[in-house]
Amino acid sequence: MKNEPTRAPADGPAERRWMRRRLAATCCAVLLALPGIAGAASSSPQRGGTLPFAVDAEPPNYDCHANFSFVLMHVVAPHYSTLLKFDTANYPQVAGDLADSWNVSPDRRTYTFKLHPNVLFHDGSKLTSADVKASYDRIVHPPEGVLSVRQADYAAITSIETPDPLTVVFHLQWPDAAMLANFASPWNCIYSAAKLAEDPTFPKTHILGTGPFVFVEHVKGDHWSGKRWDKYFQQGKPYLDGYRTEFISETAAVKAMESGRIMAQFRSFTPSERDEMVEMAGNRLEVREGPWTSYVALAFNTTQPPFNDARVRRALSLAIDRWGGTEALANTTFLKYVGGLMRPGSAMATPEAELVTMPGFSRDIAASRAEAKRLLAEAGVTNLEVTLTNRKDVPVPYGPAGEFVLAQWREIGVRGTHELLSTKEWQAALEKGKFAAAIDLAADYFDDPTINLARYVSRDLSPSNHAGSTDRFLDALYIGQAISTDTRERMKIVRDFERHAVTEASTVPLLWWNRLVVSSAKFKGWNISPSQYIGQDLSDVWIEQ
Repeated sequence: MKNEPTRAPADGPAERRWMRRRLAATCCAVLLALPGIAGAASSSPQRGGTLPFAVDAEPPNYDCHANFSFVLMHVVAPHYSTLLKFDTANYPQVAGDLADSWNVSPDRRTYTFKLHPNVLFHDGSKLTSADVKASYDRIVHPPEGVLSVRQADYAAITSIETPDPLTVVFHLQWPDAAMLANFASPWNCIYSAAKLAEDPTFPKTHILGTGPFVFVEHVKGDHWSGKRWDKYFQQGKPYLDGYRTEFISETAAVKAMESGRIMAQFRSFTPSERDEMVEMAGNRLEVREGPWTSYVALAFNTTQPPFNDARVRRALSLAIDRWGGTEALANTTFLKYVGGLMRPGSAMATPEAELVTMPGFSRDIAASRAEAKRLLAEAGVTNLEVTLTNRKDVPVPYGPAGEFVLAQWREIGVRGTHELLSTKEWQAALEKGKFAAAIDLAADYFDDPTINLARYVSRDLSPSNHAGSTDRFLDALYIGQAISTDTRERMKIVRDFERHAVTEASTVPLLWWNRLVVSSAKFKGWNISPSQYIGQDLSDVWIEQ
């Protein structure tokens, strides 16, 4: 069953408008809890038009394999193809992108993909299996000077073969429960093998893909634009003539939505921003809402004292009243849920009754803070002062999250200062370990432990571990859950992993997010999902004329 997404009400008396706004929001939440409902469209695709949408900040570089922020994905995804991709109307099912068909061996250790013929890069050169191999070799074994932040997700891959130009075969050393989803990762942009051979860092500063839109320009501080690739291998697509991304703040995006200057912002708005837009723009807008595969995390630099002591890290986590934080922040940000390492409500999530027994998640904040003070005293740490590194050009939810953490630390006598950096500077600080404590982003494209837990694996195996920690026990558990074919056994391993990780507290979850997307009622063919990363190639969307 598929329905139209909830449409915001027309103007009317103040009381009626208020009631309709609340009804719209409630209906959205209910509908989006059901598979296949959100974002369905009733009209047939129409060709033409340029889609204007907003992104809060600019990407630090253009390399999909090296980035982890939506500010890259939302502007770059339309230029590239991936091997598979998620069918957002039927999440979490995967569909072919470059792959026309695929086969998995009975032992789940061999994946064979047959590619679509006649796929062209935007410079006119033909894509072959060699390009897929070169791209995945770069992800699995990045050459010197290349960063692959999701390298740990592909540790099972031992070799990649290309028996012919349209066939690529992946061999695994163990069966990985998340591997098919990993092949659908939106971050695995397929690059030109020829360009990578000339310069492995080519994608960092250049755009050359096989996706539905050709790169036109990036005007720094203003916009990014792309136009239809008329030789796109998916016949009849894309429907749009092009797209234009405006680099404007979330606050400015609210006004731009109200005026019609933009037609979408694909990350999220806050509940209060949604209400303002509904009030001002009425039935010109559509609202979609649902839980998000993202959370704000708190990372400690474990290579620097005093954060090389687990007692200090655990104390600073214990000081945070996460349950109170949801009440304080839910309306003005999209921080809404308390959860562990897996998305609350997802199949692998820890039930609340067990979650509250873990350090930092108890509802008894007084007892937690007393334990925090005891641990600091035991560690010999007094008069602690902490600089908290954070992101400034995407203020929500980072700024409020950082201020909340600093206020919580003051409750146990810890003084903190807020260091606010641009996205580029913040990302570099996390990647290079140039921070003491930091507000970190934990955001994934799919609900699966192999994907979601990679940032907790030892730093030498996982560049996404910004804490710089080494924990071979977690490494062993990570491999154990990945190769497990028994769901109950896998869930137990994940629970053990989670409890150990939050106790060691190198990186700890703060609060999980709720995604709330507002778009023009004329914007069709787009489906909300739990991730802001998937479904962003814009190949299937159109503008109702």
